[in-house]
Amino acid sequence: MSITNSRLSSLVSQIPYSGIRKIFDMASEMQDVISLTVGEPDFQTPLPIRQEAIQSLMDGKTKYSANAGLLELRQEISDYIKRKHGVYYNPKTQIVVTVGASEGVFSALRAIINQGDEVLVVEPSYVSYKPSVLMCGAIPVIIEAKAENNFRLKPDDILEKITDKTKAILINYPTNPTGAIMEKEDLQKIADVLADKEIIVISDEVYGELTYGDRRHTSIAECEEMYDKTILINGFSKAYSMTGWRLGYVCGPEDILQGVLKVHQNLSMCAPTTSQYAGIEALKNGDPQIEVMKKDYDYRRKFLLEGFRNLGMDCFEPFGAFYLFPSIKKTGLSSDEFCKRLLHEAKVAVVPGTAFGECGEGFIRCSYAYSIDSLKIALERIEKFLK
Repeated sequence: MSITNSRLSSLVSQIPYSGIRKIFDMASEMQDVISLTVGEPDFQTPLPIRQEAIQSLMDGKTKYSANAGLLELRQEISDYIKRKHGVYYNPKTQIVVTVGASEGVFSALRAIINQGDEVLVVEPSYVSYKPSVLMCGAIPVIIEAKAENNFRLKPDDILEKITDKTKAILINYPTNPTGAIMEKEDLQKIADVLADKEIIVISDEVYGELTYGDRRHTSIAECEEMYDKTILINGFSKAYSMTGWRLGYVCGPEDILQGVLKVHQNLSMCAPTTSQYAGIEALKNGDPQIEVMKKDYDYRRKFLLEGFRNLGMDCFEPFGAFYLFPSIKKTGLSSDEFCKRLLHEAKVAVVPGTAFGECGEGFIRCSYAYSIDSLKIALERIEKFLK
């Protein structure tokens, strides 16, 4: 629900508060609630990363960094992307370190958007995408990723939404809130559609390390014709359990990244220096820790998916991130009604699908970035609630 206030800009007034935080705040005022609301890893930031940050403080490395970030960190980011995706970004001119991936999304949008441009937003999507588009003076045009397609983006979905005002498309795979992924062949079909169009792809890949089974995360920047049209955004929050460190980065064509740098340096000057030193350690030596956490997430993913299906809830199998997006349509309740009643009657907090767009009606988002004990109790309480 937006707030009307004559002292606020009309643009800001129409932007609603986060639907995730709404339920989270309600749950925080109650006792004995099992919350599956926030997408925050329950693991501690790996010890070597914390130790490197502490050492940087002890060494007095507490000054501003370059606006674009420590060059050593940008070099590590460049090496990481080359290793993972086989594409090269020049650390001096094609990478900007940001205050989390969220700032990266906003800075990228602000760098390319003119008043009245249209930005295609694939929904269900992270709650800040549409507000970020609006705050940049653009018009969000919604593309619905359908459940029957496992929430994957299809070429025809894009074609029917493109106009002469379309400036960019904002995608997020693996996806929050559905856990959907796009594999190489899926992305190539999208690349074929966009190859002859002057449309920039903003690709939020913050969950890229969290794919399961034999699935490997692919960036659309790997498609040859898309490298010069893609702004790749990633961060450290999810893969390395570094949510509070607020560290992300933007990579892309040099001309666009110079614009991103202008926005970033006027918005936040530079990312926290201590976090940047921690990020260097994470990229250099953090792969084993990622695998440990990912193995645990995969176990929880399978456990919760089986649990929902045993309760008769329809839920497609996600192969990325750490969310399930089960349907609650059989209950006859709206997503909002279901979540409020589940919270008050069963003391389980989940997020209504409508927090991620109107097409999320009939679904709920459940994060499994919580202990297996919490997931077990949540399932027991949901079962009683459904009965």
